[in-house]
Amino acid sequence: MTNDLHRLSDLVDKLLSPAEALDHQRKESSKPLFDKQLFHGQSRLLVPCIREIQQEILALKNEQASGRLHATRARYVCEKILAQIQAVQREMATKQIRESEPKYQVKQRKTLHELYDELAQHQDWERRLAAMVKDKAFALEQAPQASSRQPLQQQLLALEGRLARCQQAMARLEKAILQLERKG
Repeated sequence: MTNDLHRLSDLVDKLLSPAEALDHQRKESSKPLFDKQLFHGQSRLLVPCIREIQQEILALKNEQASGRLHATRARYVCEKILAQIQAVQREMATKQIRESEPKYQVKQRKTLHELYDELAQHQDWERRLAAMVKDKAFALEQAPQASSRQPLQQQLLALEGRLARCQQAMARLEKAILQLERKG
């Protein structure tokens, strides 16, 4: 078991330098590189993932040295470490593939002024939709027969859906404005 841990440790140590170079070249990714089931830290870089593997190996070595390491736990942790190493190796291997992929033009971000204009437009729509919802709800209350109420209920539901989508869009715009203002 000790030899296995040393081999794993050596393998991980050999991954560290190329991972540092790749992280430096690629910078931080927009989302975590790996699933949270594979790595506890939701890192957007490779080096913290390798450090996590090194910590797992060190913990196993310490458990083994103190005589507390059970065979089933050792097998389980070693399998997880191997899966982590393979995932890091695959991620590093995709470097050439990603470089050879055609570059798609990134959609240009809107300016702060454009975002405020769009927010103002949505606020106007929200005001109009809220008034329409109120009018439709009043018409529904005044409808005398059940047969005349059903189309009004459907129209009211549709308007409420449009209003909710408008409010969601406004929330996204407000978030984008806040992020842009924070950046300066």
